[in-house]
Amino acid sequence: METFREMASEMIDVYLSSVSNRMNEVMKVLTIIATIFIPLTYIVGIYGMNFKVMPELEWSYGYPLLWLIMLGVALTMLVLFRRKKWL
Repeated sequence: METFREMASEMIDVYLSSVSNRMNEVMKVLTIIATIFIPLTYIVGIYGMNFKVMPELEWSYGYPLLWLIMLGVALTMLVLFRRKKWL
């Protein structure tokens, strides 16, 4: 009876370990996604404040430039995460 109890206990430990490893992988992906979107949210937040004295708002290429900057920030972070083998 003691042997079966120990086997059951070890099987539960193996199951909990595998569930914990899977949860760690999911949390890593969610953290990377959040880390990419935090600077983008900051940039958009500044432009959403509707300041009157922002020269790039009067410039016809201001909007596409903002998109390029945001895309550059996101791609740079993705490249850095890949180099560190986090993705």
